[in-house]
Amino acid sequence: MAGDKDVVELEVDGRAVRITHPDRVVFSARGETKLDLANYYVAVGEGALRGVRERPTVMKRYPQGAEGEFFYQKRVPVKGRPPWLETCTVSFPSGRSAEELCPIDVAHILWAVNMNCLDLNPWPVRRHDVDHPDELRVDLDPQPGVAWSSVRAVALVVRDVLEEHGMVGYPKTSGSRGIHINVRVQPEWGFLEVRRAALAMAREVERRMPHVATTKWWKEERGERVFIDYNQNARDRTVASAYSVRANAEARVSCPIAWDEVPDVEMGELTIATVPARYARLGDLHAPIDDVAYSLEPLLELSRRDEAEGLGDAPWPPNFPKMEGEPKRVQPSRARDDT
Repeated sequence: MAGDKDVVELEVDGRAVRITHPDRVVFSARGETKLDLANYYVAVGEGALRGVRERPTVMKRYPQGAEGEFFYQKRVPVKGRPPWLETCTVSFPSGRSAEELCPIDVAHILWAVNMNCLDLNPWPVRRHDVDHPDELRVDLDPQPGVAWSSVRAVALVVRDVLEEHGMVGYPKTSGSRGIHINVRVQPEWGFLEVRRAALAMAREVERRMPHVATTKWWKEERGERVFIDYNQNARDRTVASAYSVRANAEARVSCPIAWDEVPDVEMGELTIATVPARYARLGDLHAPIDDVAYSLEPLLELSRRDEAEGLGDAPWPPNFPKMEGEPKRVQPSRARDDT
């Protein structure tokens, strides 16, 4: 490591990465700085890279620190870009496209940190095939008033449903309010099919615990339940990757956990200050995720059964055009008012 008051250079992966304003406080609760954030990602580098390697990655930038305003930047800036920086081009539902960051080593992650990115937000695809996801993502989002114990309970039912359909999921805390579960899938289906599979899985969980879990897209219908956000599997939707540090004062981490940890895990115990030692002790609990890629067919068969019983598509995000088979995209209360 070399540097002066305003710039520090970190040597990683044979590259020198500049960290400007290294002493700037990013997280207020304990005073971690921009350099602390960079060193954190070095400490968990292999695990953090596993979540984003060769994936187009959206830059979520916090120029004023974790508690300040942020903005998404999909296009990598040309000015000041190091010659070794890798990118890949993706297209959006609007028909437009962008050249996004595509990390291939930890140096790329540190470059993003220097651009004031805290968490990493990758697509569920690899750069060699950006139209066929290799990851199905389960995002458990508790609604206001929902206890953390309910999120953990829903996660365990998700595990059961996945296993019954021949899949193994890898859980992690979101670092914010919920739990994420990632499943490596064969990149043989497009975004439409992966979303259909995720929706079918979510509906099966909802059937098993209707008073705790919900797939309702409209917030007014969710009540005090855990929303299973099936739309996180639509094109151009991203979630924080494994080992991402989230934007809260405590610098909580989206941390991989074992299934036997789920019943007792506490989000506040997994932070930028504690996860490096945990990583050194346990290694990356998501390391086996690339060992097996699963078929979507069992979940797609579940979707076909739902459709045969009259349970069709569910609403899409607002930035998508009206999709074939989609129900009316309007809040139920407004729809009633129009009748």
